[in-house]
Parts: sequence; C-alpha cells; structure tokens
Amino acid sequence: VQLQASGGGLVQAGDSLSLSCAASGRTFVNTVAGWFRRASGKEREFVAGISGDGRRTVYADSLKDRFTISRDNTKNMVYLRMNSLKPEDTAIYYCAARTVFFSALTAKENEYAYWGQGTQVTVSS
Repeated sequence: VQLQASGGGLVQAGDSLSLSCAASGRTFVNTVAGWFRRASGKEREFVAGISGDGRRTVYADSLKDRFTISRDNTKNMVYLRMNSLKPEDTAIYYCAARTVFFSALTAKENEYAYWGQGTQVTVSS
C-alpha cells in the first residue's frame, strides 16, 4: 500500500480544512487507516483511525469534537475533516494504514505499517 496525503495549507484560527489521503493497492479496502500529526519539536501523535469498512472510528480524546475521519473505498481515499482549527493544530499530518492482517483500530504508531509523506497544516491566530 502506498499513501499520498494532500490538502494541507495555511488557514486562520476557526477555519475548516479537509485533508485527503490517496491509497494504492488492491487490499486497501480491508485495511485500517489513520491520521497522525507531528508538531514542531514534538512527538508524532495519533489523531484518528477508521476501520476497513468505514463503520468504526476512533479519535484522540482532545480532537473528537472537531475532527472527523471518513473513507471512500470506491476511490481508495481516506479523509480528515478538521473544524474550528486552532494554532495548536499546526503540524505535519500523516496518513497511515495497517496491514490487511490486522482489523483492530489502534492509536499506536508502531502498529501502522504504511505511511504517507505528510502534508503541512498551519493555523494562524
């Protein structure tokens, strides 16, 4: 599976932004996918995860009221909708996927086998 994240940019606090992750590979429809982010000087952290069929999701507690993860398996795409953005949301956002052998949602970075290159989101105050 190869992943390509896009949609980042410079926005103002309070704005919304949607990120996209394009996946290649026939098995993607069966893989758990997730979004992580890394702010400057900080460790990469979990944002959200979604099951292969899109029916189950999990979020970082601090983000679940503002962020929504979704996927369209007909297009091999995973999305992250971010509302009411704050300056502290500034980070590089990465999409990731587990291997097809694992169907459990997880927030653990080391349980994701495939990673996209990241897309920068900058929120100005």
